[in-house]
Amino acid sequence: MKYENAGDVLPAELLKELQKYAAGKLLYIPSGEEKRAWGETSGYRETLQKRNLMIRNKYGHGVTVSELADEYFLSLDSIKKIIYSKKNDLHITYAPTLESAVQYSNAGMLEEWIHCYLLLTRNAASILHDFEEEKPRYYGVVKFPLRLIQRDGVESGGDDHIIDDAVTHPPLLIRYEAGKFYCIAQKELLALLKQRKVNAYPTIIVLNGNADYKSFMKHYGTALFFCK
Repeated sequence: MKYENAGDVLPAELLKELQKYAAGKLLYIPSGEEKRAWGETSGYRETLQKRNLMIRNKYGHGVTVSELADEYFLSLDSIKKIIYSKKNDLHITYAPTLESAVQYSNAGMLEEWIHCYLLLTRNAASILHDFEEEKPRYYGVVKFPLRLIQRDGVESGGDDHIIDDAVTHPPLLIRYEAGKFYCIAQKELLALLKQRKVNAYPTIIVLNGNADYKSFMKHYGTALFFCK
């Protein structure tokens, strides 16, 4: 059997982890019943793909290479390689639109879209911090009846053209808590939608805790239509 230098075949991050446990040792790595790409079984490859997509998204919206290096604990060269790599397995790009949100949702990355929207579009770092602390679940993107949303703090008025074409605008972020729905960060948009008597609008539901999740799924889980 021909021996390979691990530095030539393993990603740098994976090599560093391996060196912690077996530096200088001779290892046999079984191929398994089926030959698979590295990280496919453990999910590590998918995790890296999602991370790299987030890095490219943030760079494309003004976050600097130095800031990204600090955030992800990578070298400047590593960040540059990720940004300028021509290999991109996830062919989706963030935008503050319904179409982009649906693409992320279909790719199993709805949380990543919300992260980008709050950080890069809304500049709502405080709300994003709360989300990270609470570890909520997300449901959507679905057509949601606006009559169910509480009107607390929702005032009428604003720029009326904002909802002429829902596809070019983001879905609403709505929190479900103790059996009620609350608007999180887009009260002006919600006010305009209600002012124009829009019955249903694309929405992402934010759920905290098992009790709220079970309650929501029991009453609404099969009653809402997903946007495609």
